[in-house]
Amino acid sequence: MLVLVAPGQGAQTPGFLTDWLALPGAADRVAAWSDAIGLDLAHYGTKADADEIRDTSVAQPLLVAAGILSASALGAVPGFAPGAVAGHSVGEITAAAFAGVLDDTAALTLVRKRGLAMAEAAAVTETGMSALLGGDPEVSVAHLEKLGLTPANVNGAGQIVAAGTMEQLAALAEDKPEGVRKIVPLKVAGAFHTHHMAPAVDKLAEAAKALTPADPKVTYVSNKDGQAVTSGTEVLERLVGQVANPVRWDRCMETFQALGVTALIEVCPGGTLTGLAKRALPGVKTLALKTPADLDAARELVAEHAQQA
Repeated sequence: MLVLVAPGQGAQTPGFLTDWLALPGAADRVAAWSDAIGLDLAHYGTKADADEIRDTSVAQPLLVAAGILSASALGAVPGFAPGAVAGHSVGEITAAAFAGVLDDTAALTLVRKRGLAMAEAAAVTETGMSALLGGDPEVSVAHLEKLGLTPANVNGAGQIVAAGTMEQLAALAEDKPEGVRKIVPLKVAGAFHTHHMAPAVDKLAEAAKALTPADPKVTYVSNKDGQAVTSGTEVLERLVGQVANPVRWDRCMETFQALGVTALIEVCPGGTLTGLAKRALPGVKTLALKTPADLDAARELVAEHAQQA
């Protein structure tokens, strides 16, 4: 069984959309999305520097656009149907588009409002996130709580992401939990999936009222608890609430395993989630769609592992 996944914020790099825009029809689609949400996605995906695309209000719609665009190129394979879809953090909106819960424009409209609301919430206090590599999860979580930090992403495969104020993160850098080999600051502009994002939840809930979600056409696995969600209305409710709640990617991967995953493809800008899967899901074939040059290999994987529609 093939699982299709979408990365979260921090996966973006300058110019990562350039080669994808060269695909037939891609530039026109991106231009239409840009008009719909009032943001020049092509500019930010090809010409903007790292600081510009670190901006939450830019990074989030850019990642969803790239994910939809790369998945569409893969979806040109006859009979393509993943067995399950999921996304990490903002990637959940990309996954909602994969599953048919939201159409492309609705997904981009929602993520634009999400990014703006979260950027506004992040501006209240200087906050950030850092990844802890290695160590025992229970020991690490207890240590984070002692420092006033939140385990905002429990990613599995020996990785937890801490979120909080910059002072709290500085204290963590000086006082690592026992067994943690490295702490890596992330390219994000706030303490996402924590109480610092509570103001964004109400704004996103208001934006969600304008949408009419459909029930997922394929199995949709939620960050909240790793459970498969069958109602489009519930998917949308979870997308709203998840902004201020921890991402449980470890449980998502456990669900993939329980479903019988044999292959996992991560859409553009892939790499992070395939890295986690290689460690947590031994024996599962993985592929990251970084550029269109990866499409042939991805299509071979699809032919071997995808369900036939």
